[in-house]
Amino acid sequence: MANNSNKKLVPEAMTALDKFKYEVASEVGVNLKDGYNGDISARDAGRIGGNMVRKMIQQVENNMK
Repeated sequence: MANNSNKKLVPEAMTALDKFKYEVASEVGVNLKDGYNGDISARDAGRIGGNMVRKMIQQVENNMK
């Protein structure tokens, strides 16, 4: 079994990040299911993660104005 060493800085934000992930996935046309999604391509996973980061950066920049 893999040992996940990623630690969440704010564990309470996990549900919000999960919801955000599903929102972004539907926007880019990737169908995620509840639970294991290891069968999606690396390209699709990258599109989801990249768009999540882009949106988070955009939100922080907007809040700085």
